[in-house]
Order: sequence, then C-alpha cells, then structure tokens
Amino acid sequence: MTDEPTTPPAPRSRRRTVLRVVLASAVVLALVTGLGTWLWVRHLDGNITTGSLDELGPGRPERQYTGNGRPLNILVMGSDTREGEGNRIDGEAGAGGSDTTILVHLSADRSRAYAVSIPRDSIVDRPACNGGETPAATDVMWNEAFTLGDELCTADQFEQATDLLLDHYVVIDFNGFGEMVDAVGGVPVCVPEDIVDRANGIFVPEGDPSLLTGDQALDYVRARYVGAYEEQNDLSRIRRQQEFIGALVRKVKSAGTLARPDKVVRLLEAATRSLRTDEDLGSVMKIARIALQLQDIGLDRVQFVTVPTEYFPSDSEFRGKVRWTPEADWIWDLLNHDEELPPALLGDGAVDAAGSDSPKDTPSGSPSGPADPGDDQPAQERDEEPVFGVCA
Repeated sequence: MTDEPTTPPAPRSRRRTVLRVVLASAVVLALVTGLGTWLWVRHLDGNITTGSLDELGPGRPERQYTGNGRPLNILVMGSDTREGEGNRIDGEAGAGGSDTTILVHLSADRSRAYAVSIPRDSIVDRPACNGGETPAATDVMWNEAFTLGDELCTADQFEQATDLLLDHYVVIDFNGFGEMVDAVGGVPVCVPEDIVDRANGIFVPEGDPSLLTGDQALDYVRARYVGAYEEQNDLSRIRRQQEFIGALVRKVKSAGTLARPDKVVRLLEAATRSLRTDEDLGSVMKIARIALQLQDIGLDRVQFVTVPTEYFPSDSEFRGKVRWTPEADWIWDLLNHDEELPPALLGDGAVDAAGSDSPKDTPSGSPSGPADPGDDQPAQERDEEPVFGVCA
C-alpha cells in the first residue's frame, strides 16, 4: 500500500521566524497600548488643578483616632461661578461661591462612609484666611468663606468649627458637573412635581423617574426659593443634592456606563476638567484608589447626613438662617474618633447611596422652620413634611 502524500513540515527556521514576528507584534501592541494609557492618564492628571492644605498653617486640629488603619476626611465643595444673567441664583452674580459643602468620612476599616452636608445658611465664626489678609469674623454665613478665599478659607473654617482634621479637599465646578451628567447619558431621579423658578430660568420636569440632562441636573441641585416652599431654604436643596449624588453614583456604577468605553472616556474628561484638589489627591490613580475603597464599602453603607440645625428666632437679625445644635458637636466628635453614628443622628428622611432609607429612630436632622408669631405647630410635625422636589 502506497502512503498518501503529506505536506512537508515547515522548516524549523521558518517556524522560529513566524514565532518571533508574533511575539514581537504582541510586545509592540502591549507597549503601544500601555504608552497610550500612560499618556491618557497624564493628560487627565493635567486637567486637575491642585493646591495645598499645608497653606492652612499652624493651629490645625490633631487626629483623635488612635486605632488600626486610618480614617479619611475629605471636604467636597461645589463651585458656582454664576456667569451670566441666566445663572443667577439667590440674587447673586459675578464671582459667586459655593452652594455645596459636604464632608466625606471613610472609616479606618473601610466598612462605612458618611457624607455630611453643611447648610450654606449656617451662621458660624470664620478664622482669618488668605495669609491673614482677610480678617477673622463672627456670626457670618458659612459660604462667605469660599467667596472670600475659595477652598482653603472654607477648609480652615471647617477645621476650626469642627475640630476635625482634613486629609483632602475636592472642589467640583458646577458646569463640569453638568458635563459629567451628560457624559453618562443623563441621570434618572424621581421628581414628584415640576420645579419651576421663572426668575432664575429653572425648570425640572416631573417624572418617576425623570431622566435629567446636565442642565436640568444643575437646576435640580441648585434650585432654592420655589413658590410656597421658600421657608425650606437650603434644607430642601441639600436633600435634593443627596438624592441626586446617590443617583449619579448608581448610574456611573451601572453596566450601561461601565460597559461603554466612550461614556467612560467622556466622564473622566468632564470630571477631571471640573476638579480642584489638594496636591496629595491630584492624580487620577490616587482618586481611583479612594473610589475603589468606596466601592468595597458598598453603597448601602454610604449614608447621607445633614448637620443638625435650628432656625434663629423670627425677631433675630439672622431670621431665616440656621445655627448648629449640640447634636452637631456630637457628630463631629464621633467622626473624630471614627465611631459609628447612631440612628438618632442620621436625621429624619436620611438615605444611603443605594437609594434606600437609612435606619433611624428619633428625627434630628432638620430645623423646625422659621419661628413666626402665633406659630405653635410642634417641631416634629414640621420635620415630617415632605421635602420639595424629593419623592417620599
């Protein structure tokens, strides 16, 4: 029987040549991909503007926690330049300031996190800032510090008012915030009724949920005096901000965003262009490491809290403004020692980043409303009123 013809094997030298070409191509591809990633990360890092907490100088608080690990305190501020007539809110224009101040506290064991909102209408004492060029002042609004000295003046004011040491700060430009929302294709939020403020050009459509674009999202988190809800002042805005931040985080973590490289690229571009941070946090990789720690915590363990406050009496020069109650000092002391906040301090209507109600017993997060002559309504009944723009 005659053997069937077979294809002769390729010469050994030819096989080696092909193998070398494949390996070389793989190495080049890896290098090019890695170089491209490295250049893109450097580009993103270049988008971030940085400053230094060392400029706060002497007299900063000492860290009280002495256990294992290290808790992180990050002060987040929203910057609104208010350029143009259409961006005027609360009768302010020009340089503007910060409508949003939130302390993000990550526990040392990374098992929980708190986002503590500070009402911009809080009346506090401000330390000297801008290298002493801006003198200290008593009984001033919280957000005045940002207008006078940007984030460092606000950071100094925070540390002096709370005795809590800051590790980092982040300033988010509101216009860049809107671009981030557009980058992920809008954010779904439950809006129980239209939010309309013709004087400031604000309109947010009703919906359950309503898919908000970047401009609508800015209106949603900035709207302040709206019709019959004027007396809610900053508190309803804070609650809407908390609801929206949770919704944005959930949208970013969703498969519809993370599985779309184009959305991820647009999101990172918009986010880094809108950030100012301290030098120690001023890179994409460092921010990513903290974000991964938050992801390990889980959204249901990231709880939103509002500093407990009460309104000034109706006959006060600070009518309509708020002051911190003793419960606020309790919150700062517990965070300073990295202890868990009890349900009583989480406040009425507290939520977590997963969108569920946080456990609570005695409501303590909202003031009782401006005191008016003849107004005998119990404080707790007012606390239970729905917050404008937020679904129950």
